[in-house]
Amino acid sequence: MIKTYLYNAETETLEHDIEIEDMKRVSENPQSMLWVDIYNWEPNEIMAVAEEFGFHPLAVEDCIHESPRTKVDRYDGYDFFELHSLKYNEDSEPEISIEELNIFLGGTYIVTVHKHAIPSVGRIAARSRHDSFNMSKGPDYLLYSIVDGITDTYFPIVDRLSTRIDDLEDEMYENPALAITEEFLALKRTIVMIRRAIDPQRRIFANVNSLYTFTVRPENRPYYMDLSDHLERITDSIEVFRDLVQGALDTYSSLGTAKTNETMRVLTIITTLTATMTLITGVFGMNVPLPYQRTWAATIIIMLSMVSLSVGMLVIFRRRKWI
Repeated sequence: MIKTYLYNAETETLEHDIEIEDMKRVSENPQSMLWVDIYNWEPNEIMAVAEEFGFHPLAVEDCIHESPRTKVDRYDGYDFFELHSLKYNEDSEPEISIEELNIFLGGTYIVTVHKHAIPSVGRIAARSRHDSFNMSKGPDYLLYSIVDGITDTYFPIVDRLSTRIDDLEDEMYENPALAITEEFLALKRTIVMIRRAIDPQRRIFANVNSLYTFTVRPENRPYYMDLSDHLERITDSIEVFRDLVQGALDTYSSLGTAKTNETMRVLTIITTLTATMTLITGVFGMNVPLPYQRTWAATIIIMLSMVSLSVGMLVIFRRRKWI
């Protein structure tokens, strides 16, 4: 499906539903701003728009075949962005679903391509049907609006991850179990997936002395600096979460090891005590004649010996702080 939004700066008017064969012509007007949004697409729709604008076949191929890699490529007269939007659902597996968003950014136009609906893009599109705010400041500002909308959806995800880590840490100390480890490992995979999506986007929109790898008008640079700051904050949070999860896994492993060692120590003490008594009873239980074997005094001596040795070993263990 193809939706178009055309803003004319001379007349300050908005138009919609521009025919494909007219897209290139209207976008050549320096006073116009054209947004072509392609979603729930069929390959022939992408090919038709690409042919009209003269997009490179490699960029078109990247649109049709999804890729987890975030990047920006510069072509003659336009830039091609491959970005990703995230959706978090704690009850699903995997918890994070990624939606690819491809963007062609030209001097007077922007073309967005996404297979499924992206809420932030949908909100801007709905507003652009009756309000020229996002269209009147140029395609670079519209690009900022789209990416900023996607970035805003990351913050609730970060908050959910923070809450979940806190809950798992509390549960880890109160009720340690194998399921906690599995939860932490799943959370670690989620964090890695988020980091792979966000970190490249942070590098793309990071500025060096207010210069970008793509064309940004001077009046729109403050917006991108703010966007870069948001992405930096999210990236820092993800890095902290990764360290927290790894630290929690190490702590849980240490707790498990300590618990195992405690169990082994108790079992060793029990084994030592019973081994001594077993030795004594084994000697006097041999099927050979022994002195005083059939007297009542022998039984008392054997019992006292076992009790004395056991008590003596317990005292030694206690003094050495083994128990």
